[in-house]
Amino acid sequence: MSAVNDTNFKPAVFLLTGISGHLHEPIYIFLSMLAVTDFGLSMSTMPTILGMFLFNSREISLGACFAQLFFIHLFSFTESSVLLLMAFDLFVAICNPMRYASILTPPRIAKMGEVFVLRGVAVIFPLPFLLKHYQYCQASVLSDSYCINQKVIKMACSDIRVNYIYDFFVTISIVGLNSLLILLSYMMILKTVLSIASQTECLRALSTCISHSCTFLLFYTPMVGLSVIHRFWKSSSPLLLILIGYIYLVISPMMKPIMYSVKSKHLCERIIRRVLRNSLINRHSWRTLMSV
Repeated sequence: MSAVNDTNFKPAVFLLTGISGHLHEPIYIFLSMLAVTDFGLSMSTMPTILGMFLFNSREISLGACFAQLFFIHLFSFTESSVLLLMAFDLFVAICNPMRYASILTPPRIAKMGEVFVLRGVAVIFPLPFLLKHYQYCQASVLSDSYCINQKVIKMACSDIRVNYIYDFFVTISIVGLNSLLILLSYMMILKTVLSIASQTECLRALSTCISHSCTFLLFYTPMVGLSVIHRFWKSSSPLLLILIGYIYLVISPMMKPIMYSVKSKHLCERIIRRVLRNSLINRHSWRTLMSV
């Protein structure tokens, strides 16, 4: 009898609830993909940033430096692709809402995400090996607390024309193409929205693009700014480059999930409801404990 009672009170597994009811919709799948890329981008820079500021650890080997810049550029280009997927989600939701569920199915979303990740890996994979074959005879002092291609290549004393051609090709084929397609989707969305007769429905449709537009600007503005300054503004202040770099790699990944969470009505309601419910449960448990 005791064995039976033990099996009744000691289940083999536990079921996790989380925030149930709506998070398997396409937009929330895209948000989870955006959060993963932001987390990966932050984790790529945090080891050296924390090591330098907390432990004054300023040395990094060539292998570790090349690995860090590989992951920084990989997650940056992957995030650019995720923003393109989110723009496509808005385009389908506004321009073709009747076929939204049939077009953006979870298996199709998974395949699109896999294709973009594999594209980023294939394009960035040769970069560390290309940098490894250069000779570095400059003063090996980077002006940042992390390694990126634009800073490392300045330390090389070899012929780096291949690197510039390769970097230009990668930027155009991924970042340039993604941003062009995102702007094209915005144009199609604007064309559809302007054809709506009701002003209220028009504003409601445009309001769904606010979070993505802010995220797009927050991601691309410092990214394009760094690229332009590194290539064409040689006499720029190092402090300006450092500030833009921290905005791009540290502040931007923290702000994007907050902007989407605040804008998403369903997500805010669920979070507030869950927080209030947990606070009431904790208050009731505390009162019960005090009464005992």
